[in-house]
Amino acid sequence: MKREDALLNAWKSSSAMPPDAQGDLFEASRPPQRFRTLWISDLHLGTPGCQAAALLDFLRHTECETLFLVGDIIDGWQLRRQWYWPQAHNDVVQKLLRKARKGTRVIFIPGNHDEFARRYLQLDFGGVHVAEDWIHETADGRKLWVIHGDLFDGVIQCAKWLAYVGDSLYEFTLKLNRYLNSLRARMGLPYWSLSKYLKLKVKRAVNYVGDFENAVAREAGKRGLQGVICGHIHHAEMRDIDGILYANDGDWVESLTALAEHADGRLEIIQWADEMKTAAAAAAAASARKGQATGEEVLHEDDESATVVTVTTV
Repeated sequence: MKREDALLNAWKSSSAMPPDAQGDLFEASRPPQRFRTLWISDLHLGTPGCQAAALLDFLRHTECETLFLVGDIIDGWQLRRQWYWPQAHNDVVQKLLRKARKGTRVIFIPGNHDEFARRYLQLDFGGVHVAEDWIHETADGRKLWVIHGDLFDGVIQCAKWLAYVGDSLYEFTLKLNRYLNSLRARMGLPYWSLSKYLKLKVKRAVNYVGDFENAVAREAGKRGLQGVICGHIHHAEMRDIDGILYANDGDWVESLTALAEHADGRLEIIQWADEMKTAAAAAAAASARKGQATGEEVLHEDDESATVVTVTTV
């Protein structure tokens, strides 16, 4: 509890820091993508599984009017068991606060892993507004309910001890996944998510995801809304369920996904891992072109020198 309160106090007090006091982790190498609204959730800051480098890349290269942090931003469950807070995670918090200072409306909706923040509903921490849920109206007039989603998780609500056990097993799966992918990388093989594979292949996990999606969509319909946006289950998805839009923004442990609203109200799931691959390929191509141009320039200079020598000899 004391650690969680200290973390929130640090978040709040850091808003007084100069905008560029911390600096940025990476050099800006490409122009940012602009959106009306962005949703991200399940960052799980405070755990080794958080993909902080990719998250920082996303925050640096996107801009929006409103940014929703849809729960499980800070993993209080893990921090209570063992304190883990590297500099990269602090950089993420600073980047979020910097966005708030520069005019982005940042709304934080706590989830089950950062449920301690629910004690601070309707308060601001460094320009970040804390809310239990939100009704967002898109540019094309649709009203969407924004929630984390844990209130529709029967395990969380009825057997929380089981949720803690499941969380420990999930952490073990992620650790095993890191070892497997380290080996795959040495073999020249691409990244592969073990836990995502298990979720999609194990029948009960598939049924759990389906039940969750149907439950939140049904509740949004009862409230007279056109859709719901949530996180919690680490499975990015956008589909129609009985006339109600269901959208899940995924996570930043495995999927590296976000939900985005364009200026015209159109929604899409952003696969940031693909964006990073495209950017890396473009940078490599640009570097190759630059190297080729430099080589040709040097060759041209050598030709000119050879010509001068020939004239001098005559």
